[in-house]
Amino acid sequence: MTPEERRAFGARVAELRNQCGLTQRDLAAEIGRTTSWLSQVERGVQPVNRLDVLRLLADGLGVSLQDLRPDVPPSADVVDETAPRPNDLDEARLLISGHPALDVLLSPDAPGADEPLAVLRTEVDEAWSLAHGDRLSELSGSLGSLIPRLERATRTADSRRRSEVYALQSRAYQALSAAFVQQNEADAAWVAADRSIAAAERSGRVLDVFAGTFRLAHAFVRLKRYDQADCVAQSAVVALRRHTDHAEASPDYLSLLGSLHLVLALVHARSGNRAGARRETDHARRVARQLGEDRNDFNLEFGPTNVEIQAVSVAVDLGDAGEALEIGERLDASGLSIERQARLALDLGRAHAQLRRVDEALESFTKAERLAPEMVHSHVAARSAIRDLMLVAGRTAPPELRALAQRADAMS
Repeated sequence: MTPEERRAFGARVAELRNQCGLTQRDLAAEIGRTTSWLSQVERGVQPVNRLDVLRLLADGLGVSLQDLRPDVPPSADVVDETAPRPNDLDEARLLISGHPALDVLLSPDAPGADEPLAVLRTEVDEAWSLAHGDRLSELSGSLGSLIPRLERATRTADSRRRSEVYALQSRAYQALSAAFVQQNEADAAWVAADRSIAAAERSGRVLDVFAGTFRLAHAFVRLKRYDQADCVAQSAVVALRRHTDHAEASPDYLSLLGSLHLVLALVHARSGNRAGARRETDHARRVARQLGEDRNDFNLEFGPTNVEIQAVSVAVDLGDAGEALEIGERLDASGLSIERQARLALDLGRAHAQLRRVDEALESFTKAERLAPEMVHSHVAARSAIRDLMLVAGRTAPPELRALAQRADAMS
């Protein structure tokens, strides 16, 4: 916005507010902003370029986006970021619908019960490689065969094999939950995480239960059920600390504990609790220092590097773009998975977008897209940031940005 455009927009906000009979205090309270912020908007001091903030204002004033700002495309009024979008996991979503092994209940003696554990173990490992590599279409196809076989095996295996099969089943469902979270299919992620926890408990491997709990907390974050995410993660942290000698903790225990602290940091950041987010990030840093290296216990990729990647994400969620860039631009994530590298690039793009640095944001988003295209195309915050960049750039938006917005369905 130019200074003239900001003043005209501010005058329009003030006009609509007066027509509604609202004071600045009334409207600010309605949209969750301060009276000072609204005053600056109406005086043309504070620009409003983000589409989500424009929607807040329009809703608070009881008008459409076009009534508030005529240059916004009409389709922007009906964008629903929570609506299901076709993606590479549609087949997997059908897979977890209903009972997972009805045929076994009717025919428990059918062939296939004695499949070698080594084969199942290899396929579960491959599923995690696909999940970490943003190869979600292949993952969906792979699990479409693997999970029914695991479900059969848990019901037909002899007692010597059953614990191991349940452990493999838990890991497979965790991979599916992680992938669903990545593609914003949070309700399906909840189902998969819950099944992973049940299988882990039957396996007798207690820490696998906590790994499934980590996945469940992330599903709640994606559902914006922050109270549930906090309850799940905090309960797990308390239990781990109460029943284990922290000074002599094993690496896998530390990986779980640190990862759960990172979930809590994310929950606090999304809830606007700055102090809580920083406190939990510092807890995770201390655990990472005790661990001393980047590891991949339970496919968590926890370690010093991943803690800082998450610190970037937390800073962006809190609106601290400068801090996010200061941390993120000195990180070397090349030793982590494609998914983690892409997440760092995506969050750096979001940070640049907050600072209205169109070229730098475009470069970061393009890098993230090269690494993990579906992550960028399905990530709600990334698509919103790209949409904001289009709004900021207006008619001067570079062709590369327009093309990215089209691929991410972020033109409106």
